[in-house]
Amino acid sequence: MTLSEQAADQTSPRRRGKASLGRLDWSTWPTYQAAGLGLRDHWYPVMWAKDVGQRPIPIVVSGEKIVIGRNRGKVWALADRCPHRGVPLHLGSVEFPGTISCAYHGWTFDTSNGVLCAAITDGPRSPIVGKVSVARYPVEERLGLVWIYIARDPDDRDQPVRPLDEDLPAELVSNATTVVGRIEPGRGGNWRYATENGFDEGHAKYLHRHALWTLFRELPVWNETKVMRSDDGRWVIRRQVNSYWEESFPGLGTWTQRRWWKFKRTSHGPFKGKRAEPVLASLDLPAKASVGLPGVVRIAYGRYVHYEWAVAEGADSHRYVQLLVSFARSPIERLWFRLKYRLFIRWVFHGQFTGQDAWMVDVMEVPPERLYRPDSSVLEWRRFVEDEEAGRQGTESAEPND
Repeated sequence: MTLSEQAADQTSPRRRGKASLGRLDWSTWPTYQAAGLGLRDHWYPVMWAKDVGQRPIPIVVSGEKIVIGRNRGKVWALADRCPHRGVPLHLGSVEFPGTISCAYHGWTFDTSNGVLCAAITDGPRSPIVGKVSVARYPVEERLGLVWIYIARDPDDRDQPVRPLDEDLPAELVSNATTVVGRIEPGRGGNWRYATENGFDEGHAKYLHRHALWTLFRELPVWNETKVMRSDDGRWVIRRQVNSYWEESFPGLGTWTQRRWWKFKRTSHGPFKGKRAEPVLASLDLPAKASVGLPGVVRIAYGRYVHYEWAVAEGADSHRYVQLLVSFARSPIERLWFRLKYRLFIRWVFHGQFTGQDAWMVDVMEVPPERLYRPDSSVLEWRRFVEDEEAGRQGTESAEPND
């Protein structure tokens, strides 16, 4: 019996049997269940480097209030709370180079280490100087972005910080790139919902069937999909084995997305051949769709790659970072890529298309959940987090029970 016939047979009352309540919690994956505010000991992109100047900027990452600024050309990040009376430091000002002073009493902190270096309203010999500090967050600038490291314990100054390269897709470390994109703070929904949505095999061909991004492309009804780990162990990938473009549903009728104006069928990559950008083709990415730690989704197209991070803010919100990256080396190609993004892709793909995802992520409430066959992609991502993160996050992994 083919997979198509099995799917049809499973819709009959004889096969359905008693309804299941599904999964009531995520205790099968204790690390994942506990990571409502993100995975610790990882780097996250938070804003464009060009937007960070001397004026302090408040952000929230993993439930922690952080203030970011730039002094002497270097980006810094501290806990956004003066330990004196709990006033946000981002309301303060830069009174001396390399410092930030609280707006309330002028407590002044060295932005390189977070240590109190002056209490202006207590004079230059204040005895509290050097005895108080605020948490400092490691920050780096890369790819035109500011990246911040969220440690398990931000107050522990002696803990090692993993290199940023370990959290970046390898192709972004070793190649010249042109990077464009959008960053949207305050998107509704937990970061896990958004990350799972990005890698979810089932939703795109239905939710996005009326999107402008797919206006002229026919999407399949369903796919046979193989989900696996990449050879280097850094990604969960999904490969389409077969696509079905028209199907008959017993007792209901035929369903297809075939329309006269949809003159092209969606390709599942990876992309090779004449139409692929040569450098991108040479990267030999293992699949069109991948997800890796600490929650980066990678979707490879023929001439560029889409990356996205849902950076946890609170339990019910995230900062949504979308990048589109070209590996083209020609100045003309790079200019055309930027122009095409600004005039079209930014609005149609990184706007309306992913806006449909935002709609679903915002209203989602799981667990409980009743999963189905295409959710193998989501399940493997959760297993991957358990396998890779249980020790680092301080939790013990349980044996999966699907």
